[in-house]
Parts: sequence; C-alpha cells; structure tokens
Amino acid sequence: MILSLLAATVSVEGQVKKQATSPWPKVEQQMRPWTRWWWMGNAVDEKNLSAALAAYAAAGIGGVEITPIYGAKGFEDRYIDFLSPKWISMLNFTVKKAAALDMGVDMNTGTGWPFGGPQITPEFAASKLVVQRYTIPKGQSLSEPLLVQDEKQKKAGAVLQAVTAYATDGEVFNLFDQVDATGHLNWSPAAADAEIYAIFSGRTLQQVKRAAPAGAGYTLDHLDKASVDVYLKRFDQAFAGKSPGIRSFFNDSYEVYGANWSPAFLKEFKRLKGYNLSSHIRELTGKDSTSTESGRLKSDYRETMNQLLLENFTQNWTEWAHRYKSKTKNQSHGSPGNLLDLYATVDIPETETFGSSHFDIPGLRRDKADIRNVDPDPMMSKFASSAAHTGGKTLVSSETFTWLTEHFKTSFSQAKPEAEQLFLSGINHIFYHGTTFSPPDIPFPGWLFYASANMVPANSLWPHLKGMDDYFSRCQSLLQAGKSDNELLIYWPVYDAWASPKGLDMPMKVHDVDEWLYPTEFYRQSLKLAELGYSFDFASDHILAKAKASRGQLLTSAQASPYQTLIVPAARYMPLKTLEDILALAKNGATVIFQELPEDVPGWSNLEQNRAAFKSLIAGMGLKSLSTGLMGNTYGAGQLLQARDLHQALQFKKIEGEQLSRTGLKFIRRKLNEGKYYFLVNHTAKTIDEWIPLQAKAKTITILDPQSGDYGQALTQDKEGRTWVKVCLQPGETLFLQSGTKKADKSWVYLSQPAKALRLDKDWNLHFTQGGPALPADKHLDKLVSWTALNDSLTTAFSGSGVYSNTFMLPQKLQREYVLDLGKVNESAHVWVNGRDAGFIWSIPFRARIGKLLRPGKNTIKIEVANLMANRIRYMDQHHMPWRNYHEINFVNINYKPFDASVWEPMPSGLIGPVQITGYN
Repeated sequence: MILSLLAATVSVEGQVKKQATSPWPKVEQQMRPWTRWWWMGNAVDEKNLSAALAAYAAAGIGGVEITPIYGAKGFEDRYIDFLSPKWISMLNFTVKKAAALDMGVDMNTGTGWPFGGPQITPEFAASKLVVQRYTIPKGQSLSEPLLVQDEKQKKAGAVLQAVTAYATDGEVFNLFDQVDATGHLNWSPAAADAEIYAIFSGRTLQQVKRAAPAGAGYTLDHLDKASVDVYLKRFDQAFAGKSPGIRSFFNDSYEVYGANWSPAFLKEFKRLKGYNLSSHIRELTGKDSTSTESGRLKSDYRETMNQLLLENFTQNWTEWAHRYKSKTKNQSHGSPGNLLDLYATVDIPETETFGSSHFDIPGLRRDKADIRNVDPDPMMSKFASSAAHTGGKTLVSSETFTWLTEHFKTSFSQAKPEAEQLFLSGINHIFYHGTTFSPPDIPFPGWLFYASANMVPANSLWPHLKGMDDYFSRCQSLLQAGKSDNELLIYWPVYDAWASPKGLDMPMKVHDVDEWLYPTEFYRQSLKLAELGYSFDFASDHILAKAKASRGQLLTSAQASPYQTLIVPAARYMPLKTLEDILALAKNGATVIFQELPEDVPGWSNLEQNRAAFKSLIAGMGLKSLSTGLMGNTYGAGQLLQARDLHQALQFKKIEGEQLSRTGLKFIRRKLNEGKYYFLVNHTAKTIDEWIPLQAKAKTITILDPQSGDYGQALTQDKEGRTWVKVCLQPGETLFLQSGTKKADKSWVYLSQPAKALRLDKDWNLHFTQGGPALPADKHLDKLVSWTALNDSLTTAFSGSGVYSNTFMLPQKLQREYVLDLGKVNESAHVWVNGRDAGFIWSIPFRARIGKLLRPGKNTIKIEVANLMANRIRYMDQHHMPWRNYHEINFVNINYKPFDASVWEPMPSGLIGPVQITGYN
C-alpha cells in the first residue's frame, strides 16, 4: 500500500519520456472518509439509494454506515420494517451499488441505540439490582412477604435472588433458603435486632433510543450471553444463512443506563472472585463514599461486570460477525469495563468526538452560543488507538463532528483541526456524523438528524466537500500505512478507578472523564510526556499479560511495533498477576520505569495471600539509589527504575522525545518497511518557519502536502546526530515528511523572498449560481463585503454559492511561484485561474499555490464561494415555513431545547478578503 506509484513511460515526438513518480499511494475506499448514514423510518427505495450513493462517491466519501432511526411524520406509508424481507432487499441493493461505486458498507447491528428491540422480552432485558430493606426486632419475625414492591418491576418479573440479615451484634446470615414459595421469611433473630436486605434481579426497562420501525423494544442485557444470542438470532433469521456483504457490524457508544446487574451475576461473581457477594450486599449498596473496604468490594464487583461484558457481549458479538465474514467496529467508551480490553477485542476500535475544541488558529470561529460546554480530549481517543496499536490492527476510527457546532453553522475550517487532533491521537479513519438519506421530493433542507453536522447534498457547502474529503483521504492513506511508531507503553491502573467506594457500576463515559480520568497521575503524566515529545500507547493488565520482551523491547503482539520501555504511573492498586507479568518482562530484558511502586493488591478476593505475595515481590526488586531522585536495579536481563520524575528515568535510559515539539508543532509517526512518515500539524497562532530536528538520521526527506497533493525533496542537514528538516507551516497548515533512502523526483519549492503583493480589492463581479430561498441579482463590488452587508434582503437570507470574477495583470517575467491568499472566506472557495481549476480552498489559512496557472500580462480569476445553511434556515423559521416534523425527539438545538433559528443574527457570508497574489523568487 505504501509503495510509490510505478513510473509510466509515454512516447513524445519519438522520444521516451518518464512521468513523475509520485510518493502518494493510491487512495482506496477505506482511506476515504466514511459517513454514518441514517435511514429515517427506513423510507428508502432503490432508485433514490442509487442516486444518493453516486452523489456521496462523487464528493469523495468512501463508504456508508447504515443506522436506521425514527422517521418523518406524514411519510409512514414509505416506512419499511427493520430486517423485513423488503428491508433486506434494500440492504442487498445498497451493498451491490456501493461496490460498483468502489464504496464500502457498514451496518449498525440494530436501530438507534443501544442494542435492543422487539425480540428482547423482559427475561432478556437490561437488568438492575433492586434492594429492599426491612428491620426485625430481636425474637420477632417479618410479617410481610419478600416480594418486589415496585409495580413496574412486578410486571417485568423481578426475581428474588438473595436475602441477607445483618444483626446488630455483627452476625451475618444468608437466609435465601428460608424464604418459602409465598415469599415469607421463616426466620427470626435470636440474639439481637437485625436488618434484612432482600435483593431482586430487576429490569432497567430502558427502551431503544431513536428506534426505527420494527426496532423498538427493551435494551438487551449485555452481561448475559443468552440475551445477546436471542438478540442476534433475529439477524440470523433475516439473513437466512447468507452473508449480507457488510464490511463491518457497528455498535454505538454504550449508553445502557442503570444496568448494574444480570440474573446470573451472583453465580458469576462466585466463579470469578471465589466468595459470595450476597454476604456483602449492605457494603455493596451502602452510601459510604469514603470506605476503603467498600471500595475493595466494589472493585471485585466492577471487575466481574467487566468480564461478563467482555465475554458475553463483545467477544460473542465479534465471533458472530466473523461467521458472516464481516468485522466488528465498536465504541467501547461509556462501558462499565476496561476500555482498552473492550476496544482490543473487536476488529476496529472506534472513538468519538463530541463538542468542539479550542484551537489558537487565528480567525477560527468559536462562538460561545453555538458550541457545547465540552471539549473532546485527545487522551480519551488514545484508548481506542492504543487498543489498535498494541494489537497490531490497521484501522482505528472515529465518529466525528457530533455537535461540533449548532446546526447549520459548521464550517470546514472548524472541522479540519478537530479531525487533525484525532489523527494526532492515532485515529486513521474518519466517520462523519453524519448524513441523512432524504428523497429528492423532500423540500430544502430535506430530512435531517438532530445531532448531525449535516453532511448532506442539501448543505450549501456540499459542492466543496470533495476538497475536504480529498484532504482527509490523503492523510488517511499515509496514516493507515505501515505501523504505529510509539516508543513508550504506559500502564493504565484501572483498579484505582474501580476501587472508588462511590456508586455501583462505573461506566467509563466520555462526559465523566473529570471523575475517572482527570484526577489520576496516569492522565497527568501522559500529558506531560506528550508535551516533552514522547509518543506512547496505553496498556491494560490483559495486554501486559500477553506481552513479551525481546532484545530489550516490549512486544504486545506479533503484528505490533515494539516499545522501548514500560511506564507504570503512580498507582495505589495493582493485581498480583499484573506485577508478576511486569517483573517477568523485566527479567526477560525489558526496561520498566515506575513513577512510584504500587501499594497493594485490589479487591477482597484471596486478599491476605495475594497481599503477602505482592509485598514479597516488591521487596525482591532490590531498588537502590542511582542518583538524586532515581532508584533502580538490574532485574534478570532487564532493568527496573523508579523516579517521581519519569523524564529523568527516560533520560537515564537515553530515550528522548521528539525535540520538534518545542516549536509548537504536534506530530505523529508511522513506521514503514523503509523509513517513516511524520504528520506535522501547526495549531498554533504563529507561522513556524525553521529547521526542525527529527529523532533519527535519514538519508532523504520528502515533503508531502495533503492539502494539494504536491510533494518534493526537502532541504535537510545532519547535526547533533539527527537529521534536521526545513519546514514552513502557516497556522492551520499541515504536512507529511517521509524519511527513506529514495529521493523524490523534484525538489520542494520553499517560499522565501516574497515580492510585493498584488491586491485585488475592487472591481469584482458577483453572480449567484445555486441556492435559495431565491437567487439574488448580480452585483458589481468596489469593495469585498459580506453578502449580509449588501443592503439586499435576498442576499441576507441566501444560502448557496456565488461566483466572483476579476482580472489582473502580471509582468512579462514571472516569479518562481505565486501564492493566492483569499483572506477571510465565509466559508469555502473553489478557484479557477485563466479557466483552469486551481482547486478547492476550503479552510484557514485559505491559501494556495497558483504559479503554474499564471501567464504574463492579463489573467482571469473566478472564485466560487459557498456559505453556511444558517441564513436560509433563519429565513424559513422567521417566515414560519415548516421543515422539521419528525417522530421521537423531532429536531432540537445544541442544548437539546426546541430548535428556533428565527432569533439568530445573520452569519457572515461570501468572500471578505483581502485577496492577494504574492510572488516568490
């Protein structure tokens, strides 16, 4: 995949001339961005599916992820029941048509989210622990039967599972076998008053959210294999033993609320932890949020829940998908389990971005009223990428741009750095959130989903989407090449989180990172190491159990890249088995760096024996002072180090971070069979124009520009044992460096010695070409201003495209290169110079090289600008024009309130400038 394209030969006037050999790989379907594709009410048909897929392919989208959801009101006669023969026919048609367009198809294994539906009866529904308490005085008995009191739980068939008495003298009695068939307890406390805890296996009664026709029903019990099997059997029956041709089956983020139990939980807990949980119900359900002993019990409880989710759902579902020759793609975040293991179990781990991030890029709009008060955290995304990297998996994806801004106000300039931040976190496949199928007879804006960035043909930016799609495709073509190239493996001490005495189950939610992630030394040290230029992945206890030491490095799988050292951040709890595995790695030649030595083993299971063995291993490490702040010892063929300052220990081992990070550039590397890729990103407010050092020496460096697809041999110099590369990046720009032994067939053109800029600030003709609510009349502009400042109600309400045209003169002797700078653009542009396509200029800094298109004397320029949908939607709401009428949640704003654009201020639109053309010698 990463090999350069073969040079072709052509005959020109009798001579053989070689074409340029591009270092860019051929872009395949999985390298292009894909999109979540909502089928509203499953109201689809072959003719319009075909047209929609063709439009997506033309825009550069590589595949669709089908998610059926609720439908639009008034179109019920078009609805198709989920998994019905007609629905399967539509699916088969989609797969066949997509293949003809070189597109792929993924499919949600359900409708809406989370998994559930009509096949899930209460017996198989998501479960919750129901606790009822009673007090019995000494010598008396309980008169009322132990029956569940909640009427909803009665109807759902809640089952009594344990009865435990806690006497005031400290005695504990398990009394389940003393409850008769009518629910009466045949027992009385003889020596002291007693408190009775009766626990029932109840149901959460949660329904599938945003369900499609024939998709409504209870959410399934993910912890119970029988429930998962019943759920999947409906798909087996619909598929009739035939593979549907799906690339991968998808599962959205785990949003199963209050599901803290399963009917077999007591039995499974005893199997996994070796003691009876029913004897500790008071501690499990107590409100003491400070008790260490309660935290130990809850650690065992949460570890059991993790194991049940892993075995009975994630592994089970993945094995099921493999029987259909498909993969699984899972958003593990939000699950009450070890995210790394849950991500690692599936074929394609998937993270998500929710909300918008702050970037220092000048001119990047981030209006407070149009964003949610949440920032996507790159460290959160690294859980998914780490699972992929440690397992040697090629792909790791992301649901992208969910609630990036308020509806109809998302620009490509806002989307670009958000996606780049994902790339820097190790994500290499973008899934837009998303695209709604809408038939052509539905007036503007068509059918829309309420939490979407609206990547739909009705979007006024759609004509320019291919510019962004091509950029992402080029990036992903390189980021999917080779293997990850991270030097550090960082242990995630999940047992510290599981030991919290607060609450019961512990979903590791994106929105709760301030509880389970941010307060940890693991998180703080990860941030610090990233700032120092280190690259790393996270490892779970299970990943370390499978790891091996070889030639002083750590191997987590045969397909993964090796790591130079293992980092163990300060952790209170570590399982005995994990400490044994870590020391075995050191004994076999690995270097292990502890920030601090772990204090104890987690849980109550076999506590004293495990604790004694644990302390013995710690004592046997034999650490001694090596220098101020650094302890260490040789351990077998490897080495153990301990330092509060991890950087000190890394320097002691001569493991350095990338010094280029000191410039403000961010980066990620990929390791090739020969050489490496560096992805460099400038999200700062300054231009970075300087020599930057790479960690290792390289014979040659090629610069690849993912924006334009251009490339060239970089200027390099060797000093201080490293290769230094000359780079120049404006705020918001990126580039790739490819190190290797083969020189590019041309040199990179560096922009230096600028001539005086030619300003094109007047005499523009503006012609509106497509959009609405109506096309404004042509304009002649002596000054570039927003369409909303033209004193024309039509241009204020307009969303669509307008073409600016002008002419300019150049001298007979042209400069070596010219750069077109459009200045401020609201929001995207497509440029032609002298009738030739100069490409899409769709994001900040709105610059492009155009030297090859220019000529001496008179030149023409045409700039098509597309604005946001916002102004047209504002006009429609102000004039009470109906456009949103859906079942379920209908259509809400970014704060989940009823949507109303009539109160918005008009959004700036068009070419604002100043437009300049600058020559460079």
